[in-house]
Amino acid sequence: MHPLEPDEPAAIGPYRLLGRLGSGGMGRVYVGRSAGGRTVAVKVVHPHFALDEEFRARFRREVDAARRVGGQWTAPVLDADPEAALPWVATGYAAGPSLTEAVRDAGPLPEHSARVLGAGLAEALAHVHALGLVHRDVKPSNVLLTLDGPRLIDFGIARATDGTASLTSTGVSIGSPGYMAPEQILGKGATGAADVFSLGASLVYAATGEPPFTGDTSAALLYQVVHEEPDLGPLSGELRDLAAACLAKDAAARPAPAEVAHRLAPAGAAPLVAAGWLPGPLVERVSRGAVRLLDLEAREDGAGAVASGPVSFAGPAVGVFGPPDTSYGAGAAAAPPRDGPAEARAAAPSPGSPGKVSLSVAATSAPGAPDGRGRRVSCTIALAVAGALAAVLVGSAFLFDVLPGSGAGGEGDGSAGKRPPAATGDAPDAVGLVPKRYLGTWRGKASAQGGLVALGTFDVTVRQVAKRGERVGTVTQTDLIGGTCVDVLRLTSASEKELVLKGVGARSNGAGCSQAAHTVSLRPVGTELQYTSEDPKAGDPEARLRRVRG
Repeated sequence: MHPLEPDEPAAIGPYRLLGRLGSGGMGRVYVGRSAGGRTVAVKVVHPHFALDEEFRARFRREVDAARRVGGQWTAPVLDADPEAALPWVATGYAAGPSLTEAVRDAGPLPEHSARVLGAGLAEALAHVHALGLVHRDVKPSNVLLTLDGPRLIDFGIARATDGTASLTSTGVSIGSPGYMAPEQILGKGATGAADVFSLGASLVYAATGEPPFTGDTSAALLYQVVHEEPDLGPLSGELRDLAAACLAKDAAARPAPAEVAHRLAPAGAAPLVAAGWLPGPLVERVSRGAVRLLDLEAREDGAGAVASGPVSFAGPAVGVFGPPDTSYGAGAAAAPPRDGPAEARAAAPSPGSPGKVSLSVAATSAPGAPDGRGRRVSCTIALAVAGALAAVLVGSAFLFDVLPGSGAGGEGDGSAGKRPPAATGDAPDAVGLVPKRYLGTWRGKASAQGGLVALGTFDVTVRQVAKRGERVGTVTQTDLIGGTCVDVLRLTSASEKELVLKGVGARSNGAGCSQAAHTVSLRPVGTELQYTSEDPKAGDPEARLRRVRG
């Protein structure tokens, strides 16, 4: 768990936030505490989903359904606000690392622990399926290891995105490559049997430290899942036979969750958990985490109560998104986070107090903490918004967001974040097409939908080029919660009165970024530049830019 940054809220709804747990493709997760003292996990969705009315409708339905899930090995949904500016859901807090983290840091689980894990998850799925629900995103990062047994988490948010404008253009169902069932990949929909497939893949990862399907590219990984037999590594005996059955290509051939649970733990998972199911190093890790949480709560109590309230779009809504699930691919080594904390310049009071600042967010290194240490923002971003005022099609990048190393179209952006060559003055450059008045790095607040939707901060770099069609720079959008999207700019025409550019999303962009090609124009207004974009899918962004580096 990470402490709250100064640019993060002190409360979401009625829950006072204690720290940040992490994030994923759908939203960010905090540890919070209710007025009555209950510790909860509060999950807040990405801003671009808040724009999608279809997502909101699905989120409402899925949260209502998830409230019915109360099995022993799940994290119950306690509270939610689908109508908030950024919808959120609060679940019971489960103290323990994810299966991804545990295996990454300490290696595969002992066979006994793996069997208890599989039995508990199978019992959870049996309960969920009996309610007529399907999880659809069972994977190691959605499994928590606690002293009281495994916990299957993330009901609601993941399913709510299935079929929304942001995903329907891809034709891909919700899930995580390497753990998705073949029928999900092929767009045939997901039944309870798909959850069993994902359970089998997660069980192999838990017991061997390696996923059953790997690939150097996203296409290779998907092909493996659909057409190749799983690699079960050193698994043997009953565990191997059961994993193979769960990973059958034919959904009808897979065992039911109740059968999986019985084969792994005939007397049920609960007695095995009660007798102690985790290896010593994990028990120690979970215990240390619990002590840290108690210490943090004690410090919060000593600091005095902070008023709770809804998250406002006037300031940042939530914290920092971290890496996707890295438990599939060429190995189980941890991937570095795709993005880090946003740089925030506090405009008011008490920079050290979470939730009480207004921000200017930039995608560069700058002092961002009271101790003066710099923090860096990477360039995988979401389209930030000030409210659910417009629906934005975010294109087909979702599949590639969950498949690191692949592109969703657009231009490569290996130089994102680099400073352009220095240039000053307003006279045309004798060795290039771009007048010097445009050269440098420019920054300003951006909006869409005619000023109705706040997009955060735009950082535009413009460098000199010798001919039309060459890459002339980038525009990096940093949203109100620190996510970033990068567009690569190529020169169309240049004059003292206007610079016309073609923009297209960089390959490094995440799911929330529009990848559509669009026209950008820069026009001088005194010492500033007026940025306008003909990009309907992003709400036709515009910004007034000031030079920050010549």
